[in-house]
Amino acid sequence: MTVVCPEGHTSQSTDYCDVCGTPIPAGAAAASEPGRSGGEPVEAAGPVTCPNCGDLSPADSLFCENCGYDFTTGTAAVPAPPPVSGLDLGDLGATQPGNGLGQAPAASAGPPPSAVPTQSSPPPAAPAPGAPEPGPPASAGPTQSTAAMPPPSPGAPAPAPSAGSGLAAPPVPGDDAWVAEIWVDPDWYAHERPEDPMPSAGLPGLVTLRQRSLLVGRPSQSRGIRPDVDCGSDPGVSRRHCQLTTDGQRWWVEDLQSSNGTFVGAAGEALPDTPLTPGVRRELEENDRVFIGAWTRLVIRKALPGEA
Repeated sequence: MTVVCPEGHTSQSTDYCDVCGTPIPAGAAAASEPGRSGGEPVEAAGPVTCPNCGDLSPADSLFCENCGYDFTTGTAAVPAPPPVSGLDLGDLGATQPGNGLGQAPAASAGPPPSAVPTQSSPPPAAPAPGAPEPGPPASAGPTQSTAAMPPPSPGAPAPAPSAGSGLAAPPVPGDDAWVAEIWVDPDWYAHERPEDPMPSAGLPGLVTLRQRSLLVGRPSQSRGIRPDVDCGSDPGVSRRHCQLTTDGQRWWVEDLQSSNGTFVGAAGEALPDTPLTPGVRRELEENDRVFIGAWTRLVIRKALPGEA
């Protein structure tokens, strides 16, 4: 006997859906059998069109999977701030005369006109016999080395600082990036006591969080679900389990009516027993941990150097 779960999937099992794991009400099996009240199972509602970007999302979506539009409140996702551009030292030096290459401005090349001797100047008188050699006159013109690099004209801008002059370097991209740690938590596995064997804990996996709104769950090819934070190795995680949102400095988590719930607890405290209310956002503190599925623990933090 086949039944239809509340998500619209056909399932051979009558207690939990074979496709998404959603609990199946007791009356669904009777309604789907021939000759019983209710007739044929009700078809699932069609996809929802996002009024913000026009993309299609599943009928039970709370957020647009393309732009993060909130279907429940009718508000669009917070736009990402424009990237901060660093100082380009090459462009700065290109606009300055004498940019460290020993080239003088063309307008001031050559010695001053008053220092160049003209042909009308009388030749110097010959020294008298026995007299010492006369020195150069006080108004003698500049030497060749001085004429090659004349003093800068008044009001000319200073040359660009060279490397190592103490000028602050532009910021390194990724300094403000965020990551999600995905770890197999043995304590949470013992707390939930699932039937599936727990995999090896090992080192946590890292997912760089590059969007303002991210879906946490397990992928589904038939439903076209590709979560941003993939927890597909945990069978206790729903396809669309919870949603992570941020304003760039703070993070929130919201349960999307998952089968096993979303739990939040601080580090060093007892494991949480009360799941989050579906559809209600919970702000995450610095030491909070998010527990989902049979053994998955998520930690949202700023990326360390080289992690992003």
